[in-house]
Amino acid sequence: MLWLLTLHIAALLIWAAGLIYLPLLIAGTRSDSLALGGAPANADSIARWLFTRVASPAAAVAIVAGSAVFLVNGTTDLWLMAKLTLVTLLVVAHAFSGLLVIRLEAGKPVVNASYILLVGVLVLSAAILWLVLAKPVWGWS
Repeated sequence: MLWLLTLHIAALLIWAAGLIYLPLLIAGTRSDSLALGGAPANADSIARWLFTRVASPAAAVAIVAGSAVFLVNGTTDLWLMAKLTLVTLLVVAHAFSGLLVIRLEAGKPVVNASYILLVGVLVLSAAILWLVLAKPVWGWS
């Protein structure tokens, strides 16, 4: 059980770090810097590489390991349901960051959306962390 929790936390840290860094990377990347003269046509941008090869696999591992943790523990408290709702919103933010990567590679403006995404990810991450650490007791348990 402890190894599942360790795997969940490690994957969650990598996923959160990717989701925090990705909007900053997207906002700081100029679309004209993506078309380097000698780069092959099928080369991924750094933002796409981070999204597809780091953040997305870490998200999958974090979600699967986290689901296994609460299934093994048999936890059904209300704080966990609230946490899972926030994690669902974090998955939506993850998908939105993938959309921003695609828009960046198409040369469309994404700076403002990147900053909005960053604030959203930070707020969601802080709320999830608070729920996990505080485990508040609400109406029923």
